[in-house]
Amino acid sequence: MNQITLLQAVLIAAWVGLLMSRAVGYSLLTMVQTGMATGLVVGIIMHNVPQAMIITASIQLIYMGLIAPGANLPSVVPLGVAIALPIALVSALSPEQAIAIAVPVALLGSYFNTLRRVINAFYVHLTDRFASELNEKGMDLSTIVLPGLTSFLLFAILTFVAIYVGAPLVSQFIKVLPANILHALNIVGGGLPAIGIALTLIIIGRKELLVFFFVAYFVSVMLKSLNVNMVVYAILGGAMAYLYVFLSKKQSVKG
Repeated sequence: MNQITLLQAVLIAAWVGLLMSRAVGYSLLTMVQTGMATGLVVGIIMHNVPQAMIITASIQLIYMGLIAPGANLPSVVPLGVAIALPIALVSALSPEQAIAIAVPVALLGSYFNTLRRVINAFYVHLTDRFASELNEKGMDLSTIVLPGLTSFLLFAILTFVAIYVGAPLVSQFIKVLPANILHALNIVGGGLPAIGIALTLIIIGRKELLVFFFVAYFVSVMLKSLNVNMVVYAILGGAMAYLYVFLSKKQSVKG
């Protein structure tokens, strides 16, 4: 595949719009508003799920320890994945080169997120008026319909233009880049995941928990030759977490 079709661009843009408008529902928001979920959706739309997940996993590493203090996102990861991943797939970019595209796009998404809030602030005045009039339908319009529609249009249009118009340009531009520039992108992109790992270490940086990080690392190194998949690692991690919680509770009861 060497180009993105109109239908693919529309579907990816619609997914991002639905995601940012919270149309998928708040109960699923934490699960689907991640780079991995968007990577899966884009991989299905682009008919290349394996490579899509490999690239997305590399991007997600950067944001492993990402938090949103005061619900303020420093980067909109799904947007970065939704735009960088199709470009990477059609241009045959490496995961490291895709990271170099995804990071600034995700940062740009945070500015659009701020713009969304500024626009939504105007709807507050409508809500006050409808509330004073005891107009329930009007309040539904100003608190649910209009903010959701604003978010959908804002992010869907941005995603569509970036993918359908920008992807061919980026693809052609990358083809004429000198080898040393591409090598630099690989080096920078390859080093960025260390940020996510460092953030995660800060979050779980308690001395009594660091041992689990090192155990997981050395277990993955020892089992590398066996081609163990992530499901097995997830089961092992879940079992260790359960034993830790169980033994900690047992110890606290004795104390």
